Amino acid sequence: MTDKAKAERITVLAREFTPAAMEYHRREMGQRGYKLAASIVQHTFMVLDGPGEPTPLFDGEPMYAATFVREGDEE
Repeated sequence: MTDKAKAERITVLAREFTPAAMEYHRREMGQRGYKLAASIVQHTFMVLDGPGEPTPLFDGEPMYAATFVREGDEE
């Protein structure tokens, strides 16, 4: 993602904890005005395409999610 997008939140997904945690440093998120919003934990992701049952993403494999929030945009 480029700084031009100015997203309030960026979530990075990884199969292992360490790559998700290192993303803050690798992309210099602090210098771009972001901080970690919460603990990095595993999630199972699903998508809804209407009123039916959700479809698992990534074949249902849990992924670590690191969400970064632009400082000043926290709620």
